[in-house]
Amino acid sequence: MPDALTLAPTAAAPPPRSLAARLRASRRAFTGRSLLLVLPLLLLLLVGFITPIGALLGKSVENPEVANALPKTLALLGQWEGTEVPGEAVFSAFADDLREARGNGQLFALNRRLGYESNSLRSIPTAVLSRLPARGEPLREHLLSGVPALAEVATWATLKRLGTPYTSLYWLQAFDLKQDAGGIHYVGPGKALYLDVLARSLAIAASVTLLCVLLGYPLAYWLSRQPPRRANLLLIMVLLPFWTSLIVRTASWIVLLQSGGLINDSLIALGILAKPLALVFNRTGVLISMTHILLPFLILPLYAVMKGIDPRYEHAAISLGAHPLTAFRRVYLPQTYAGITAGALLVFIMAIGYYITPALLGGPGDQMISYFVAYYTNTVINWGMATALGSQLLVIVLLLYWVYAKVARPATERTTP
Repeated sequence: MPDALTLAPTAAAPPPRSLAARLRASRRAFTGRSLLLVLPLLLLLLVGFITPIGALLGKSVENPEVANALPKTLALLGQWEGTEVPGEAVFSAFADDLREARGNGQLFALNRRLGYESNSLRSIPTAVLSRLPARGEPLREHLLSGVPALAEVATWATLKRLGTPYTSLYWLQAFDLKQDAGGIHYVGPGKALYLDVLARSLAIAASVTLLCVLLGYPLAYWLSRQPPRRANLLLIMVLLPFWTSLIVRTASWIVLLQSGGLINDSLIALGILAKPLALVFNRTGVLISMTHILLPFLILPLYAVMKGIDPRYEHAAISLGAHPLTAFRRVYLPQTYAGITAGALLVFIMAIGYYITPALLGGPGDQMISYFVAYYTNTVINWGMATALGSQLLVIVLLLYWVYAKVARPATERTTP
């Protein structure tokens, strides 16, 4: 009798997986674990960085005030040819919209948005509401005689243009441009402001960066040549200003640089000066204070690069007959370019957005873009203009990062097609 086990069907054994399949599975598992590890960081980046920046960029082009306050008027103006003053139906809808806007609290936002275009437009809603006749009476002729601006075709064309949900007004103003019936053009030398402020911000940031490089490079070089124990102690002294508030450090420079401050009194006592120098509430005070505050941000990355450079390279060049200065210039200095560019980029990016130090130590001609961003955010409550000016800084930072990425790449990568 045959064994029962021999009669039972046997399942075929699975074929062994190839080495390539096992490697692919291992890579997928490794990629999955890596994504799980960086997922919290990606979420933090999305919620705390990308989303707020996207919302601010959206604020710079949003234009809801006129569309929300004048829906009936804009619906009729959509069919208006724009060759003559609209008829009675548009005037009636305009009056109804203004009544409703006053009732639901939208009139203030409407007046503010119209004021961004011109002061004459700002006064139109209030003038119309104060001159409205009783309901049912003809409006057109009554309002044309009482509000002369409504008799101009340009006024209605502007209202129609402002009714779009998005606008380029804030971006144009940030570059001293304006748009009217003739197109986009420069506002003129008497009204231009923000391009000068942008150029001033770039000049101050570049000056501070250059001063930090000139002062920080020899200091970082000296620190890198010290014994470890002494270098650690000196690094603590470099980092010591971080333990003090930025406002306290800026206020301290006011005390030091003012006419009766320690610096001027010392120079007069030594006979170097006959009268005190103007070192505060001008560009000089801004540069001195910002350089002092931002200098550690250049020293630290530069010191880290210098500590990794083997001094034997320089010694070998000198032993082969090169002058010490030549060895330093051709052997040591090129190896520190990465630290210089990283530190200079960090200092420049931080300097271009400075607000407290120029506001406290600078004069009216020393204020940077951040001052006007704060002004439009806290005083005028014009979020569109504030975010447009802030977007200028964002674009500059992205361009600098792109340039840094190009410059910091190895020469072999830059030459590879």
